[in-house]
Amino acid sequence: MNTVKLNEKIEAREIRRKLGLNQQQFWSPLGVTQSGGSRYESGRNMPKPVRELLRLVHVEQIDIKAIKCEDWEVVKYLKAQEPELFKSLKKSARSRSRKAA
Repeated sequence: MNTVKLNEKIEAREIRRKLGLNQQQFWSPLGVTQSGGSRYESGRNMPKPVRELLRLVHVEQIDIKAIKCEDWEVVKYLKAQEPELFKSLKKSARSRSRKAA
């Protein structure tokens, strides 16, 4: 699985071309119009929420339609109230996804 650090610049055009998608196919799942995506690909500053959605959907390959509000609530709870358990679960999940790949 590819990972992109938050402080790294995301090259949307390069990612899109590697995936073999046209602009409509690439930007639509993020809720961005083709013309908006074209502007980002041409150098316009991409807002952090769009950048993070791009990373989740096209780099991490996460189906964001399958994520429920309760999922985020559990993650926030674990991070705040059970940080060691959260770290352990995160480590186990990463290990498992690497073995599956």
